[in-house]
Amino acid sequence: MTGNRFRILYEDPSSSARIGLYETDHGPVETPCFAPVGTYGAVKAVPHETLEAMGFRLILANTYHLYLRPGPETIRTLGGLHRFVAWPHAILTDSGGYQVFSLARLRKVTDEGVIFQSHLDGSTHTLTPERAVEIQETLGSDIAMALDECPPYGCERSYLEQAVRRTVEWARRSRAVHRRPDQSLWGITQGGTDPQLRRVCTEQILEIGFDGYAIGGLAVGEPKAEMYAAIAEAAALLPRDHIRYLMGVGLPQDIVYAVLHGVDLVDCVVPTRHARNGYLFTREGPLHIKNRRYQTDPTPPDPTCDCPVCQRYSRAYLRHLFMTREILFTVFNTVHNLYFYARLLREIRAALREGHLLSLYRFYEDRYGPGAFPPAE
Repeated sequence: MTGNRFRILYEDPSSSARIGLYETDHGPVETPCFAPVGTYGAVKAVPHETLEAMGFRLILANTYHLYLRPGPETIRTLGGLHRFVAWPHAILTDSGGYQVFSLARLRKVTDEGVIFQSHLDGSTHTLTPERAVEIQETLGSDIAMALDECPPYGCERSYLEQAVRRTVEWARRSRAVHRRPDQSLWGITQGGTDPQLRRVCTEQILEIGFDGYAIGGLAVGEPKAEMYAAIAEAAALLPRDHIRYLMGVGLPQDIVYAVLHGVDLVDCVVPTRHARNGYLFTREGPLHIKNRRYQTDPTPPDPTCDCPVCQRYSRAYLRHLFMTREILFTVFNTVHNLYFYARLLREIRAALREGHLLSLYRFYEDRYGPGAFPPAE
């Protein structure tokens, strides 16, 4: 099944928010949706059955890392990505572009593609739009992303213009070679926080035509106000009847804000990375488990949470695990944070139907706004 697989089930009359269903060959994905990041085909520290129990039906895997190891052909011979990682639900693979572009010292970008050195052994590789599609078709993900160029925040306008031009041309080349009928191909819009370039890029990406559309190039260091303005502007440019995907944005209030402006899908490493750094998400704001005041605290991390961690373990115990670097702390913290995000998305869908999504945004902005985390986080 190819083409537009997205169906709108409900629209909020007071905002651009909507509830929908995206159909894949490995089952439907209810939107608004948060997709946990499973870089190597595994969401760090969390078994797949635990993700299923939380209600997740879509994970994101990283094309760049799976290409380097174990390699797409190895995965193909083992039955494809779903069978290899034993995840029977939907999988989205990114194009590998963001990871390549983050290796600024190890790559060279041309109109043809990207020549880069592996961060593992220094070997040289070439990633073109055609090769990115080929790799993702070999992996067999449900959703593949076209290769794009993600420019850094604060770069000169000429750099942004070049990135937009390349992103559009690479999208055109990706679309031309994509052949797998059971895999959707989505295009990515770029333009940074420049409204004019974002519009130009989006218009040209829409002319090419994709099964879904992503907003890329945000959460790369820009001020929150600029990011929010760009999200609202970029989402408004995308067609109503297609799924809209905001890449790499993920504090609770950011997700609610994006949904208010018509975004259907988000992914981010925030809940898993913060878990490994000892930050737990709770209804009352972030809890840094290493703080001394939790050393003898017998209460659960979040008394309002019914996740397996909060139902059984205390803050004192979790702090003990964290301070001794017992590997189990990564498991417990990550399970709790992902459960929080699964509950957040259920809360968003309920608030959307009940007409108080804006109030929910204010609730989380009050708890996770400026100063909630140290700058280094």
